[in-house]
Amino acid sequence: MLLWIGILVAVLLATGLGMAYMTAAVGKYSFVIKLAGESRLKKILIPLGIIILLMIVLSLVFSVANSIVIFLHMMLFFLLYGGIMRIVIAITGKEFKIYWQGHLAVLSCIIYMIIAYLIAHNVVKTEYELTTTKNIEALRIAVFADSHVGTTFDGEGFAKHLKEIAKENPDIVLIPGDFVDDSTEKEDMVRACKALGEMEAKYGVWYSFGNHDAGYYNSRDFSRDELIEELKKNKVHVLEDEVEEIGDLVIVGRKDSGEKERAEISKLLAGVDESKYIIVLDHEPNDYDAEGKSAADLVVSGHTHGGQFFPVTYVGEWIGANDRTYGHEKRNGTDFIVTSGISCWELPFKTGTKSEYVIIDVKYDK
Repeated sequence: MLLWIGILVAVLLATGLGMAYMTAAVGKYSFVIKLAGESRLKKILIPLGIIILLMIVLSLVFSVANSIVIFLHMMLFFLLYGGIMRIVIAITGKEFKIYWQGHLAVLSCIIYMIIAYLIAHNVVKTEYELTTTKNIEALRIAVFADSHVGTTFDGEGFAKHLKEIAKENPDIVLIPGDFVDDSTEKEDMVRACKALGEMEAKYGVWYSFGNHDAGYYNSRDFSRDELIEELKKNKVHVLEDEVEEIGDLVIVGRKDSGEKERAEISKLLAGVDESKYIIVLDHEPNDYDAEGKSAADLVVSGHTHGGQFFPVTYVGEWIGANDRTYGHEKRNGTDFIVTSGISCWELPFKTGTKSEYVIIDVKYDK
């Protein structure tokens, strides 16, 4: 929660300062200069009005949050080209009649956000190969997190992505949180759960809660309990600080780390058969020290969206909110994998990462 408060404060501050900067920058367009004439008030109100109108349009097309994100990217491009043009003018000694800073900034931002939109909506496969000294059969795991059904695809779109994952013939499917969120509609949630029930995997489909799944504002048309009911109706194993054994595996589903009453990993794993391959689903990747010291063989997480936006990709690690933003690492014999997510929350753009599902092949190595 502190992370989100910090991000919100930073975004609001940047937006406020950006408004002042962009008012001056937009005021340099020739058509604005002509409209404003010699009036100082018009020189402020006309560019400010253009910016506000643009943000209203973007809010109607996307959302308020997305309009702010696009605005901040626009501001960064204006700053970038402003710096470049100052350097060019200093070197050449020439002033340009054409407002290159503005034209290039707008064009670059449009191209950049289109690419970011396409990246967020194009789901790719990421593969990992792991080994274990435990004598288990070769295991193929499919993992996806942060589907946030309704952001980049609805329930039917989710079902289509599952068909692609099914082609990988996974032995087990893991969903470490943020399957849905506040903006998900019940119809899409039900369709997505039905799609999970249609998945064929030797060890089934396993799910643990993320910070968005239960809903924050009671604004959607289904409850937490209805979500659980629908998942279980479709044979999805829902684990909340629970442990289950199946074949050569021990599956552990942890409550989200934001929950007040969350069990320590050491207590969850007390007494488990450590000869089996132990997999932990933990939505937020922020308990690596404890999990690395435990008997866990593999911990899968999501939550970070792979950093989502450049250049703030690793801010979660910088402030200590996350132990890792993306990818694989090994600590004390435990493999940790963080996925960037198959979708994203609210913002259908990605510039510092990709949308993905993960395939993990685990093999016995003497």
